[in-house]
Amino acid sequence: MSDSTRSNIGKITSSRGHIAGYLAWLITGIAITAGSSANASDINGSWARADGNARVRISSCGADICAVNTWIKSGTPKEKAGDKLVMSIREDAEGTYSGTAFDPQRDLSYRLTVNVDGDKMTTKGCVVAGLICKGVDWTRIN
Repeated sequence: MSDSTRSNIGKITSSRGHIAGYLAWLITGIAITAGSSANASDINGSWARADGNARVRISSCGADICAVNTWIKSGTPKEKAGDKLVMSIREDAEGTYSGTAFDPQRDLSYRLTVNVDGDKMTTKGCVVAGLICKGVDWTRIN
């Protein structure tokens, strides 16, 4: 195991109480916005989280894709409007994306999969070598 991996695992395990918050933010930041026209697998666009606590906008940022929280329901812990998630993902198949995501606010990286089907999206983020994962459903909004 590399020193970098050990360091990241140490950060995560030393903040075990915050892992749920990190995953919640990760999942919050995984919606993407761009233009108003979207094909069946277009990850770009504005999305609302199924629990109603967050909305995000995802668009290209250089070679990556950035997800930015555009609205967070008052009282939602560990999340705020303007937080960004930088995703290095690729489309593996029609509507299926995978790769990594980096949360600069918390200096954490995640393994990420995204499935887009028209106006519905499911995201799954994992930490600690895939041992801790969380999935969230989204709906495309205007």
